[in-house]
This record gives sequence, C-alpha cells and structure tokens, in this order.
Amino acid sequence: MSKTTKSSLVQAIKDKGKNIEGEMSFFDHLEILRWHIIRSVIAVAVFATLAFSFYDFVFNKVIMGPKNLDFWTYRMMCKAGEILHIDGFCVDKIPFNIINTEMAGQFMLQINSCLITAVALGFPYLLFEVWLFIKPALTDIERRSARGFIFYATFLFVLGMLFGYYIVVPLSINFLSNVSLSAEITNQITIDSYLSTIATLSLGCGIVFLLPILIFILSKLGIMTPEFMRASRRYAIVIILIIAAVITPSADVITMLTVSAPMFILYEISIMVSANVKKGKEQKEKEFYRN
Repeated sequence: MSKTTKSSLVQAIKDKGKNIEGEMSFFDHLEILRWHIIRSVIAVAVFATLAFSFYDFVFNKVIMGPKNLDFWTYRMMCKAGEILHIDGFCVDKIPFNIINTEMAGQFMLQINSCLITAVALGFPYLLFEVWLFIKPALTDIERRSARGFIFYATFLFVLGMLFGYYIVVPLSINFLSNVSLSAEITNQITIDSYLSTIATLSLGCGIVFLLPILIFILSKLGIMTPEFMRASRRYAIVIILIIAAVITPSADVITMLTVSAPMFILYEISIMVSANVKKGKEQKEKEFYRN
C-alpha cells in the first residue's frame, strides 16, 4: 500500500471520528433539551391542576371579571370621569351575552382556561428552564452580563400581563361591546371568542413588555444600537400609536394615550438599555487596548 493511500485512509478515519463525535454531541444536546421540555410540561401540568382546583375563582373572578360592571377598571374609570368631569367615561353597561355553541364547549373552556392560567403562572419556571439550557454555551462574561435575566424578564412579563388584563382588556371589551350598527343585531359572543380575546390581549401585552430584554440581547449581539433607536424614534411613535388605535379603536384620545404611554416608556427604557450595553463594550475595549 502506498504512502498516499495510507495517508488518505488515516485522514478518513480521523474525519469519521470527528463526525461521530459531532453526532454524539448533537444527540447529547437533544437529550438535554428533551429533559428541559419534559420538566416544563410537568410544571405546566402542575399549575394547570392547581388552576383546576380553584376553578371557581379562576372563572368567576378572573375570566368573567372584565364582563362585570364592578370590575376594578370600570370603577376607576367612573371615579376618573367624575374628577375630570368627562361625560360618558363611566361604564354603565356591557351589552353582550356569552353563549356556548358546542356540545363540549364548556368542558373545553375549563381545560383551555386552566392551561392558559398554567402558562401565565409557570412563566418564571419556563424561563428558568430556558436559562439552564443556554447557560453552558455562555462564557463567564456573558453569564455575568445575563445575571438577573429571569427576575427582570418575569417582572416585565407580569407587569405587561397586569396592564393587558386591567387596562387593554376592559377598554377593548367596553368599546367593542358598545359598537352597534343596527338595533336588530344582538351581540351574542361565544365563550371561545371571549376567552381568546382575554388571553390574547393579556399574554400579548406580557410579551410586548419584554421589549427591553429583547433589545438587551440584540445589543449584546451588535444588531441594535442606541443611535439607530434614537434616529427611529419618530417612526416608533407612529407605530406605537397605530398599535394603540388597533387595540382600542376609539375616538377617545385619553383612552388611546393611556394604552400607548407604557409603550413609549418601554421604548425609552430600551434605548437606555442599549446605550448601557454599548458603554460596557467600549469600556472593555479600552481596557483591552490599554493592557
């Protein structure tokens, strides 16, 4: 056998070994990911069982809360209307009935609402599992930079959920239920549509409030810069106002500004987060070249 053939054979064996090692590493990662998913599913199941055990409270106080006139937001709107002398700001009727059109509709309502509640309650633990999965791939510097990730992400998500549930949901329900094109049309809303509206707006606001976390990650990757965000502020204002108008399609300027104000604040906070990340990078570069 020639030296060339032997060399080619040895190289092929080495390459094969590297491929096997890479495949094992890939399957090891899949196995780790599988256990993270299993634990997350178990956590959601536990919280769903907890929600099922207290379903009377979940349904009557949480899900049906924005349907009742004694809901906290409606009471505050009436008080604000009295103080500011704004006619029509107090909610005195929510003209729609909730109906069920499916044989298993109420059973599925219980299952779906328990699962949605479980995801909302288990969000911090789900973040913890995500952190455990990505943590080994981070450097020590990246781990220190991401310290407090779970706390801040959970805080922003909960804050967004509360904003969505107590502000966006009741304002949307109040407006949409009072839209009447004809007296001949009666609003009969299916329970699926009602639950979907509450879940989508509440969870959606919770996700939107994670914007500073997203900007932090993009800034760390060098994709987002504070200069770009400041230059795009005018466009961001227009987009935020459009989103607020879609969420609360009302001619009431106060309502639209109430919804858009937290989004403006989040955008400004995101600019500060991006600027802080950039400042840290520049400081590390100066220290590196100085040494």
